[in-house]
Amino acid sequence: MQNRRVVVTGLGAVTPIGNNVEMFWEGLLQGKSGISFVTKFDATRFDSKIAAEIKNFDVTEYIDMKEARRMDPFTHYGIAAGDMALKDSDLDLEKEDKNRIGVILSSGIGGMHSYHSEHKKLLEKGPRRVSPFFIPMLIPDILPGHFSIRHGLGGPNYSTVSACATSSHSIGTAFMHIQRGDADVMIAGGAEGVMTEMSFAGFGNMKAISTRNDDPEHASRPFDKDRDGFVIGEGAGVVILEELDHALKRGAKIYAELAGIGFTADAYHITAPHPDGIGAARAMKIAVSDAGLDIHDVDYINAHGTSTPFNDKTETKAIKSTFGEHAYKLAVSSIKSMVGHLLGAAGGVELIATALSIQKGVVPPTTNYQIPDPECDLDYVPNQAREMEVNVALSNSFGFGGHNVSLCVKKYEK
Repeated sequence: MQNRRVVVTGLGAVTPIGNNVEMFWEGLLQGKSGISFVTKFDATRFDSKIAAEIKNFDVTEYIDMKEARRMDPFTHYGIAAGDMALKDSDLDLEKEDKNRIGVILSSGIGGMHSYHSEHKKLLEKGPRRVSPFFIPMLIPDILPGHFSIRHGLGGPNYSTVSACATSSHSIGTAFMHIQRGDADVMIAGGAEGVMTEMSFAGFGNMKAISTRNDDPEHASRPFDKDRDGFVIGEGAGVVILEELDHALKRGAKIYAELAGIGFTADAYHITAPHPDGIGAARAMKIAVSDAGLDIHDVDYINAHGTSTPFNDKTETKAIKSTFGEHAYKLAVSSIKSMVGHLLGAAGGVELIATALSIQKGVVPPTTNYQIPDPECDLDYVPNQAREMEVNVALSNSFGFGGHNVSLCVKKYEK
């Protein structure tokens, strides 16, 4: 039996450069930076004092304040992005079989704000002062739980957790549920809210994050020779995936077709990528093959591109080993140069950028690219967005633990 085709029909985003998809996309095309000094806690004692924070987000536009107090910020962001995606899709839930609509929304880390605040209560005021909502605020799977309750959606409902590959795994897994007939519509993506002292201490002591404190806007510089680490970001990216016939019957707008997925493991190290990028390369090859395409069909790669010394050169190696000479004909860019690294939400916002690149015929730049690195010698769309036809694109996500995801997206054709 032929697999059912899956299309993207709705988008929702909360990002450091805009709290909706329109602001996010325009910010990318303008090369806008969402990175500045940390404001959500006192970062004086920390080596890194910069972050890509969400700004001017009003949770009460989406959730009643009493209810919001019983949720962590990552849940706020995820619900907001999910509601935006549903609205954008024009799905009339009252006319749908809600048991055929599922939700896979995830977080790489979960309720870090809640952990921090409740642990402080425990130490200062004793165990009886810890909120009875602490565990539900903490666990990543509470986000799809809340969202299904909010909209009465009875289809597949859970989280995937794979660090920085989290929301790409969520989207790829949702794709499989539609393909095999478990659902007609899936709400998929991820959310993250980790602007806490504990997060910064952990990532900082790993030497994973940038300490370019004198120039925050230019701190995230994927593929640039002077890159010194990623910049922690927060936010959410959610997409509506829909079985093609279901979308066509209701006259849905279609951004792009999600055509193939590749899931692999490096089986190498808990945090470092394989030095030859073999797991990433296999993920890209599998995704293209799963889509029924040839590697020469790919026009653009929305790279994982973290701005860490190891990731960028190993991802470049992986692209070259996958595509051979065609690698030098590809446009490759990393939006983390502008929005920072949204960790478990990164794959969601990056798939949105990839789908819009296909729909609108323009790819976002890699900003802050100033000094070429001999080990990173591809076309990284430096500093300015580029108008070009994009028929087939990959969106890459790689997570601590050696988790690799590549999503193959193509222009929708009947």
